[in-house]
Amino acid sequence: MTVRLRYAPSPTGDPHVGNIRSALWAWAFARHEGGVFYLRIEDTDQTRLVPGSIERIEASLRWLGLDWDEGPDVGGPYGPYVQSQRLDGYREATGRLLASDNAYRCFCTPADLEAMREAQRAAKQPPGYDGRCRLIPAAEAEARAAAGESFVVRFAMPREGTTTFTDLLRGEITYENRLLDDFVILKSDGFPTYHLAHAVDDHLMATTHVTRGDEWLPSAPRHVRLFEALGHPVPIYVHTPVILGPDGGKLSKRHGAKSVLEYAEDGYLPDALFNFLSILGWSPDGATEILSRQQVVDAFDIKDLVVHPAVFDTQKLEWMNGVYMRAMAEDELSEVFARELERALPADVVRPLDRALVAAITPLVRERVKLLPEVTALVDFLFASDVAAPPRDQLLGKAYRNRADAAPAAIDAAVAALDALEAWDAAAIEECLRAVAAQTGEKPGDLFMLCRLAVTGKNVTPPLFESMELVGRDASLDRLGRAAEVLRAAAG
Repeated sequence: MTVRLRYAPSPTGDPHVGNIRSALWAWAFARHEGGVFYLRIEDTDQTRLVPGSIERIEASLRWLGLDWDEGPDVGGPYGPYVQSQRLDGYREATGRLLASDNAYRCFCTPADLEAMREAQRAAKQPPGYDGRCRLIPAAEAEARAAAGESFVVRFAMPREGTTTFTDLLRGEITYENRLLDDFVILKSDGFPTYHLAHAVDDHLMATTHVTRGDEWLPSAPRHVRLFEALGHPVPIYVHTPVILGPDGGKLSKRHGAKSVLEYAEDGYLPDALFNFLSILGWSPDGATEILSRQQVVDAFDIKDLVVHPAVFDTQKLEWMNGVYMRAMAEDELSEVFARELERALPADVVRPLDRALVAAITPLVRERVKLLPEVTALVDFLFASDVAAPPRDQLLGKAYRNRADAAPAAIDAAVAALDALEAWDAAAIEECLRAVAAQTGEKPGDLFMLCRLAVTGKNVTPPLFESMELVGRDASLDRLGRAAEVLRAAAG
């Protein structure tokens, strides 16, 4: 048997991390087993479609590195892979279910259904369809449909007994049939519901394993009965646990959760998010956290997923992103930094950026960043044509707050000494400024911070001496001089 798993999103928006984690696990298991991973678009709910969603779904998978063997764009032996293009098959299946008395036409209006629910609430009964249209003779129902009366088709669930199915993670699960109402399989617009469409397609597309969130567990007995009524073997169900936020609630944007493409836009690396999601409910040994894609594929078995919910830890994801960033080859990371800087720096910065300058920056900041946008905040002063001197209070800081006259004098001494340097490199700059601190009686840390603020305009930067080397002699001396002028003007 060739293992075949699918990712079958609805194009109603960008895929969230819980949804894409199921896709990742299905992909990893298919690759582990040498099987097939395919993409199917489930767009039968035409009222909820969002333009551009299919393209963003595909872009999300590609960015995360989840390639598919069959799908809307690449084709395959079981196409088409968009459900709205497969309506004839659903209607044929519905016809067979009607003919075998496993389904019936329901003519209840929305008002009828609301009145039914009101009565059930008043009687403190569980909500659900009461099966009234099931009593309509088939010939009468067919005649009413032929006359143009609006209807849906419902599956006729058994009224007695139980339905048992096996979930790969939980074992055998049994539901009492009397608690399961007759559900809609074909809507009045001729489109199937998820229940029918997935059952038809998973059979016709030879799907062996169905991975989906455990919120679908209560629907599984309905689906089992539907497969059996159609004469189809039931696939192996894998109901994956939900992802919780740190507070124990269902994961949402208030916990920092984003869509996959938002993580890409916010500076996360695809390998880091792949690694993070892969172990969010699975581990090869209970301890290892950093895993390459190949290591995940080699070790992954879908039956080893945990049943209990996993907690989404944004701080851990950021840490992991930093680990991956620091592990990248320097030339590769430099190009990643360059692309991010070109995206984020002001429009007046000339593009393309000087790759040699970015290459020089990379070893200075790689240990300091966890997310790509942090790079721009650290080094934008290296690309600006001009950096304004910080205000007086920022320049003085704690070190010079009570001796404001010493700050411009210290800068003047630094400028004089730096201007006399023969070589302008980090080592020479450091030696020079340490000598100035000794001569003036300033603490080296105080003088260095004063110079950092003057040259870069900010408190946190790459190492000072390397930064001044990259800024250059003329620009560094000019910025130091203007900072001294700010201090004197404010004092006057």
